[in-house]
Amino acid sequence: MLRYLPFLLILALTIYAFIDCLNTPEEEVKHLPKVVWVIIILLFSIVGPVVWLFAGKKRSAVGGGGRGARGRTQWVAPDDNPEFLKSLREEQENKDKKDKGRDQNED
Repeated sequence: MLRYLPFLLILALTIYAFIDCLNTPEEEVKHLPKVVWVIIILLFSIVGPVVWLFAGKKRSAVGGGGRGARGRTQWVAPDDNPEFLKSLREEQENKDKKDKGRDQNED
């Protein structure tokens, strides 16, 4: 079983790099056209994927803030999203007002 491990790791690396290359927008691909990168990844089983991962794509720093490379907003967890927390407070305040109004009507 262990003798197949290097082959499986190389295959996994190649598949990952191939899918990553296909999913990368054309404007984020560096140095060569995307089609050439795909051919390099598939023809050169170890070198191609490694070169793609290090030199073929514009990479941004992890946790770089609220906006991505093209100005789109990144996903924020609900408990860290100020807009979501504000909407929860407003809902709770509205609920409290309704409950308060009912209590006064009952008296």
